Amino acid sequence: MTIKVALAGAGAFGIKHLDGIRNIADVEVISLISRDLDKTREVAAKYGIPHVTTDLADSLAIQELDAVILCTPTQMHASQSIACLEAGKHVQVEIPLCDVYKDGQAVAALQKQTGKVAMVGHTRRFNPSHQYVHKKIKAGEFNIQQMDVQTYFFRRTNMNALGQPRSWTDHLLWHHAAHTVDLFAYQCGSPIVKANAIQGPIHPVLGIAMDMSIQLKAANGAICTLSLSFNNDGPLGTFFRYIGDTATYIARYDDLFNGKDEKIDVSQVDVSMNGIELQDREFFAAIREGREPNSSVQQVLDCYRVLHDLERQLEAA
Repeated sequence: MTIKVALAGAGAFGIKHLDGIRNIADVEVISLISRDLDKTREVAAKYGIPHVTTDLADSLAIQELDAVILCTPTQMHASQSIACLEAGKHVQVEIPLCDVYKDGQAVAALQKQTGKVAMVGHTRRFNPSHQYVHKKIKAGEFNIQQMDVQTYFFRRTNMNALGQPRSWTDHLLWHHAAHTVDLFAYQCGSPIVKANAIQGPIHPVLGIAMDMSIQLKAANGAICTLSLSFNNDGPLGTFFRYIGDTATYIARYDDLFNGKDEKIDVSQVDVSMNGIELQDREFFAAIREGREPNSSVQQVLDCYRVLHDLERQLEAA
């Protein structure tokens, strides 16, 4: 069976999905949705996608469509996920699931009602570097004592990863912190029971905090310190230091190093070194096998409960 897919959002991250899907057998992207019709047509032509539209509803009306991948602005994620499920389509939504907790709860409730696969793009669960650490933990060979995480970008203007103007504003808490909050609980195998946050000044134009610090504690006693910045004019990205009882690991996207900065070979951890491709493979496998995917809406919902609590802390400060 060929799984027929629509992809919404032909920006930098949508293109990463299109590149990953090229490597997955029996999956065909049949519809591309984005705001700028000319740019959307250009991307569709490059990837051989026959249908182009600016309206998700047009794609959802395609009878043979099986699934949708949403790479749209944060503020649209929950409502578009609900639209996909209501149309009887499986859905994978890029992180974050929502920026209002009750909206995420609504997606989770509808998923249970429909039984469709609903997955969130918590890519860190799939990066070979983090998979390697996860396998060590599952085998009882490594236990996290502390995670120290730095998420650093230079975003003083509202541009995307391709250097193009964004039509929406990114967010340190609901987007970038979500990666680490979910990964910490997932790797510990233990829920977060304590969370604290402070933030720096609000940007006068973007209206968001450009710097943030978060502390987490899991029920099993492990702790996490997360520093986030849109002001960092230096190495960009997210860098994870796992400090454990038997080793120290440093994960930089799909690459992994030990505490002495010696590279660890993770090329055999999975069928690809591309975390986005592995994430998409899990989505399509779950559809074929009629099962819950890793990083399902149900599994990641508690992450958004923690973010909601942190937002209330910041608002009260």
